[in-house]
Amino acid sequence: MKIRSIALRCVKAAAVIALIAIVNFFLVRMAPGDPAQVMAGQSGASDEIYMAQLRREFGLDQSLPTQLGVYAKHLVHLDLGYSHRQQQPVLTLILERLPATLLLTGLAFVLSVSLGVLLGVLSARRVGSWTDTAISAAALLFYATPIFWSGLLLVLIFSVKLNWLPGYGYSSIGVDMTGLQSVLDVARHAILPVATLSLFYVAIYARLARASMLEVSRLDFVKTARAKGLPERQVLIRHVLRNALLPIITYAGIHAGGLVGGSIVVETIFAWPGVGRLAFEAVNQRDYSVLLGVFFVISVIVVGVNLLTDFIYAYVDPRIELS
Repeated sequence: MKIRSIALRCVKAAAVIALIAIVNFFLVRMAPGDPAQVMAGQSGASDEIYMAQLRREFGLDQSLPTQLGVYAKHLVHLDLGYSHRQQQPVLTLILERLPATLLLTGLAFVLSVSLGVLLGVLSARRVGSWTDTAISAAALLFYATPIFWSGLLLVLIFSVKLNWLPGYGYSSIGVDMTGLQSVLDVARHAILPVATLSLFYVAIYARLARASMLEVSRLDFVKTARAKGLPERQVLIRHVLRNALLPIITYAGIHAGGLVGGSIVVETIFAWPGVGRLAFEAVNQRDYSVLLGVFFVISVIVVGVNLLTDFIYAYVDPRIELS
């Protein structure tokens, strides 16, 4: 992989992030509702003089191109603005919530990829059997079930009925825990949100891995490997699975980036203190600065993950070159 190709891809990624930031700015500004009126209502004074003062303070009385220029200037210096609602810098708010989101999405990503690929390989190895039928039926069920419905159902069963797992929050409230005890407490709270976020994608990976395995297993080089007398395990791992992973890696890159933005529903259901819930609160409060900051951070993560996926793709299959 050439250094020039990597540098070129990084420059393109930066241009995409800049374009996304501009589009998000105009989309947020086009949303209905006056943030100055919301801020004035929260403070208990909604007269025109006070709202005009708020518009001047936050630059809302300027033209859109001027506001965009100010926003871009601050963005270059990693200044995401100030939250009028939280009375804190936006970057501070996001950095406080980001670890919870990365924990949730990271665990969900690892679980969905590993379990989905494992089920897909098992289904492809026993195609036409009752195992294949059961895995395919379960995958179809998980794929057809909305994420919010899966979350509510898991809470009803494992939290309300059985009382095995906590149904909301990041950790136990009012309990002072440190070390391993604190880690285990967070892990217990993460089980249901991670399972909810994973089920849908486990179904996709299982179906994708099954189809890819069956397609690769019919190719000539696999038949040649078997004709040479190679052990079936070696044929499966070195020849079939390695080539079948290419479409899975492609989807995994899209999935990993989309998980961060798609965690809003799960974080809202389980009161998980992540970036997704912060964005949801910002929408209700018309907090433009927080909303733009969350969009920018998510876009950086998504573009960065897709860029990393391109590099991994070229590494797995040397025939692919980054141009």
